[in-house]
Amino acid sequence: MILRMHSNKDQSFSPNAGLEHAIKLLQQVSFEPENLPKKCPNSGLGELEIMDLLAPHVLGRAARLDRSDALAHMDPPTPWITWVAALWNASLNQNLLHPATSPFALEAEKLVIDWLTPFFGMNGGHLCSGSTLANLTSLWAARDAAGIKRVVASKASHLSIKKAARILGLSYEEIPTNSKGQIDTEQLNNISDACLVLTAGTTATGSIDSLKLAGQAKWTHVDAAWTGPLCLSPSHAHLLEGIEKADSVAVSAHKWFFQPKDSALVMFRDPTKANSAISFGGGYLTSPNIGVQGSRGAAAIPLLATLLAWGRDGLVERIDRTMLMATKLAENLNNNKRIALWAMPTTGVTVFRPLTCRTEELHKRLAEGMFSSCMLDDETWLRSVAANPLADIDEIISKLNDELN
Repeated sequence: MILRMHSNKDQSFSPNAGLEHAIKLLQQVSFEPENLPKKCPNSGLGELEIMDLLAPHVLGRAARLDRSDALAHMDPPTPWITWVAALWNASLNQNLLHPATSPFALEAEKLVIDWLTPFFGMNGGHLCSGSTLANLTSLWAARDAAGIKRVVASKASHLSIKKAARILGLSYEEIPTNSKGQIDTEQLNNISDACLVLTAGTTATGSIDSLKLAGQAKWTHVDAAWTGPLCLSPSHAHLLEGIEKADSVAVSAHKWFFQPKDSALVMFRDPTKANSAISFGGGYLTSPNIGVQGSRGAAAIPLLATLLAWGRDGLVERIDRTMLMATKLAENLNNNKRIALWAMPTTGVTVFRPLTCRTEELHKRLAEGMFSSCMLDDETWLRSVAANPLADIDEIISKLNDELN
């Protein structure tokens, strides 16, 4: 059997009118999904037809994080400039493992790292696909660069810290939290030989551990997945004072940097020391592979595009705007006798529960995506996370009050 090569260019790999149709579908408001095939089709249906088939599922059945009443999670809407950069990235499929295939992508990452690390008191680092990986990378550096054998973290630390300790074969010590949701410093024993993990913005309450502890352990890692971008805000950077004394810092770019999944920064105060412990080379590699990931995409390009389009001021304005939303919501709740407010928010996370009905009942009556829920001291609380700069906080307060009435 002779296979014949077609001389005509395969149009599936070339931009055409299909991209214009994709944008039209992106702007469509309502959809009627059709059933997808139960088995992989032998014959393809064609790109245009598949867009019409998939759009009602992909676009119509997803949570809209840009809704005016969406304030439930640490997942913001993304600016359209990141969609453009992500499209370019997808069309090129660059791999940062191989510099020859991604010369500008590597340059873009270095530029973004050089711009951002000084805000955290760090001196270098790289991007990876999320703070779970950034935390793992940091603890790996702590083990192999500093000889760490145990990890100490609060009960409220992210589950990725315990995961990383287990993967790396490190012992894990969990410290209770105080009434503010922070690591209880009075229950800390000798940490001179440990990696102390401080959480800057716990998932449930947004609490920041005392960063005065940074530098007191053999290695200090700060998981600033949520609050890290506050370091760029003149109004809120003081909340993370002390972070510069950490040995490593993790920040999720797909949170308050408004980037698409998956994007995070892992940063080191001494990148030469850290990188020497987490780098591998040889064989087919023309340069050392730093970090956990081998092949990875050009996540820095959407972030670079955002920082260039908005500037620091534009980014900070949107963060500060959402922080004001959280304050306004909390003040309203605090004045409502039918509500118990867990605490006034300091990092955009507001936690509360109704006093006149079960939390689960109120949650069910509210629009999906308005609030999320969390467990604190064996009780269910509602949780608002100010990650959406397009939210209408007055509308949210009004809808909540209507349900309480």
